Amino acid sequence: MGKVRMVATEFENAGRLVKNRNAARCAEPGRFVLWQMAPEKWYIELAVGGSKVHAGCNGKLVWRHTPWLGSHAAKGPVRPLRRALQGLDPLTAASMFAGARCIGERKVNGEDCFILKLCTDPETLKARTEGLAEIIRHVMFGYFSQRTGLLVHIEDSHLTRIQSTTGGDAVYWETTINSFIEDYRPVDGIMIAHSGRSAVTLFRFGEVAMSHTKTRMEEAWSIEEVAFNVPGLSMDCFIPPTDIKSGSVSETVELPHGGEKSKFGPPPGHRAKVAALEKTDGGDSVERNRSTEDFDFGNSK
Repeated sequence: MGKVRMVATEFENAGRLVKNRNAARCAEPGRFVLWQMAPEKWYIELAVGGSKVHAGCNGKLVWRHTPWLGSHAAKGPVRPLRRALQGLDPLTAASMFAGARCIGERKVNGEDCFILKLCTDPETLKARTEGLAEIIRHVMFGYFSQRTGLLVHIEDSHLTRIQSTTGGDAVYWETTINSFIEDYRPVDGIMIAHSGRSAVTLFRFGEVAMSHTKTRMEEAWSIEEVAFNVPGLSMDCFIPPTDIKSGSVSETVELPHGGEKSKFGPPPGHRAKVAALEKTDGGDSVERNRSTEDFDFGNSK
């Protein structure tokens, strides 16, 4: 479990660029909690700025719940949560990049790194495509320290084309996420990152020539508590909501719940299990239009 701060730093359209010069004062504080169980089961709650988003995976289905869309299932194969790749789960990061190709070396914040490139295959892109929204490309670059082997930087790019229902020009959405992962500390002998920062750029273009909009957001996060083999955590904690609907939103949207310390419950319909979890761990157990959540191998639209 940990805390985040999110802020939109600039907005640009074809005519003008607006920068948020009061970013420090406008940053929205929030908190998140993540449960994970091997293999491929996870559940997260993120609360920021008065809103709360849930997302989860029971090993067969990825879903998310937002205040504006309700509960929706993600199309395509199961994928890990992007946040788990940000230094929280070395096993997930290692398995994700197992089939990647090494394309070179570069220094990141003074650290010599090797770069692994991972591209989503055409079959998976097609499986994640629905209706008028076609996912054209999804590429990720992982920068791993040559000294420690730990992941220190992720570049994630996701391009979607949405065809007009009237036969006009298509609209393109490109999401780029750059994450820096820091402050690795040992937890039960496993190196876990305890802080990081991300910059997200949403670029919309198409429709009319020379027409585009670009929004840039930043996030800083830190981990307050990490625990393995959590008492009471079971398969029941990863059951999807009963009112889940199919949808074409391929990424989970995270938006946080303002205020001070708040208790996060488990997936809907599991209050009894949550109460047990809260009792064992002492109480606090355990997107901007859109932001990152379930990780189509990584990212948001």
